[in-house]
Amino acid sequence: MSGLLEGQVALVTGAGGGIGRGIARRFAQEGAAVALHCRTAVTAADEAASRIRESGGRAVVLRADLTDEDACRRVVAEAAEWGGGRLTALVNNAGAQPTRELAGMAAAQWRAVVDTNLSSVFACTQAAVEVMRERGGGGSVTHIASIEATRPAPLHAHYAASKAAVVTHARAAALEYGRSGIRVNSVSPGLIHREGLEEAWPEGVRRWEGAAPAGRLGRPEDVGDACVFLASGLASWVTGHDLVVDGGVSARPGW
Repeated sequence: MSGLLEGQVALVTGAGGGIGRGIARRFAQEGAAVALHCRTAVTAADEAASRIRESGGRAVVLRADLTDEDACRRVVAEAAEWGGGRLTALVNNAGAQPTRELAGMAAAQWRAVVDTNLSSVFACTQAAVEVMRERGGGGSVTHIASIEATRPAPLHAHYAASKAAVVTHARAAALEYGRSGIRVNSVSPGLIHREGLEEAWPEGVRRWEGAAPAGRLGRPEDVGDACVFLASGLASWVTGHDLVVDGGVSARPGW
């Protein structure tokens, strides 16, 4: 690897899931010390952190429920303390994607997705920026959104709306934090492989592979590569941008 993130301290939320683990692995491979946040997937996060340490990297697992604003602030503070008082990169990856028809959706079900996917992004970003400003030197924040921010799927209204808001939050935050040397962007993945997906949704996987010019599902590391780029010096003049990582599906006409 090229050491693009050498010397950085990063917090990746939702790092117990497949995409989060892929992001954390790529950050560690490029030289960053990585704090892996999880809520319930402790075993998976621990295994990912152990593999990073076995490869010579630095990693720690932090547990928190990010629907709680105080917990968001606490996990950011813990990551910075572990990093010697520094936090240079935040990846807001934690999220939920339940399915529900709008007609039968309760307000509480709507709020549960918005709190997980959007409110946690607001609170974690606010806390991380405070740390970055205190230490000086700037930093980067990357939100994991989705191509559903602009191309929603049936039964995903709450999810798609929250991800559209995540994209716009990144752009708004980029405007306000840029003078502090803090860049804020989003990454919008398409369908990313996870264990058992082909068995659980064979027709959907076939449709995706047929529609994608790249001819395959995404990998967690594909999202990780995009996040590494946005956190690195290669993206020093990139802020307020949504980087689509979907194998070209969004380039297809909708008619």
